[in-house]
Amino acid sequence: MQSRIFEPTPEGARKVILATNIAETSITVDGVSFVIDPGYGKQKSFNPRTGMEALTVTPCSRASATQRAGRAGRTGPGKCFRLYTQWAFYNEMDENTQPEIQRVNLSNVILLLKSLGVNDLLNFDFLDPPQEDTVIRACSQLYALGAFNDQGQLTKLGRRMAEFPMDPTLSKAIVASEKYGCTEEVVSICAMLSEQSSLLYRPKDKKLLADTAHQNLIALGGDHLTLLNIWNQWVETDYSIQWCYENFIQHRTLERVRNVRDQLVQLLDRVEVPLVSNPNPADIIPIQKAITSGFFFNGARLNKSGESYRTIKQNQTVHIHPSSGMLDKKPRWVVYFELVLTSKEYMRQVMEIQPNWLIEGN
Repeated sequence: MQSRIFEPTPEGARKVILATNIAETSITVDGVSFVIDPGYGKQKSFNPRTGMEALTVTPCSRASATQRAGRAGRTGPGKCFRLYTQWAFYNEMDENTQPEIQRVNLSNVILLLKSLGVNDLLNFDFLDPPQEDTVIRACSQLYALGAFNDQGQLTKLGRRMAEFPMDPTLSKAIVASEKYGCTEEVVSICAMLSEQSSLLYRPKDKKLLADTAHQNLIALGGDHLTLLNIWNQWVETDYSIQWCYENFIQHRTLERVRNVRDQLVQLLDRVEVPLVSNPNPADIIPIQKAITSGFFFNGARLNKSGESYRTIKQNQTVHIHPSSGMLDKKPRWVVYFELVLTSKEYMRQVMEIQPNWLIEGN
């Protein structure tokens, strides 16, 4: 679909391109003469207090607005129509977009800096200094995961986790999977989680077929096991494009997952973690325990009403995301991959657990 923007426009027709703010700095499309800029964009931000990521609509910066205007007339005369006043441009918009390091979870960055020998994190000379409470909460999470000791120094576990270029919750789950004898499965799940947001698709003219195909892929135990099931089935079909087409799964996404997984397997050798498979495929508990070892921070318990959950750490009300295979099952205890704020506070990628696993994983 996206490639159609480069197709020649038929004679007597006008090409209209709807674009996100990625178009500000992307490649130039020939023939764009007019740009309509609403002055807004979607931006992902992380709240360290709640541990929640939110994709919110926010006013763009003046720098972004200038970039948007520059999309018009790159290869000829052009004009930009801004749907906001000149006063708003100079008085309501920030000069530049907030740097990403000031609005994301810093756990992975902090772990990397520690592995490079940086000990004074609060006074480290960042190009764009993050908020102090974000750094402190990242350190607190890494301590709870076992990556830091009581003195804030990197542990042996932390050094192994730092080898993986991913969120520490995922790297902790991978390292912990050695204990439970299911490294093969957990590496596959973590690779799938890195691309899960763009995995499934649902064409407007084939919604029922897509829903049926996706329903047939749901595995017992939770969404993490469903992701593993999708991966295993794709591998069994020898990485078939046709299988992806029949099951309404993005083949390119699975190819990216395959590349990520290959890199993780190589890193396992570096940290001396053997690649072993769960000896009893029917027993999913070792896999669930390994995942919980990295995600015990993300535990939640079903409310008495049975309609929502309360997170263990922040005691906030959250809901299972509508795309989850666990939506209608409502297990009493769960862990989730991430919290996102849209119309409600949603848990994405939910897995059923036993409460004692939270203590075992901590």
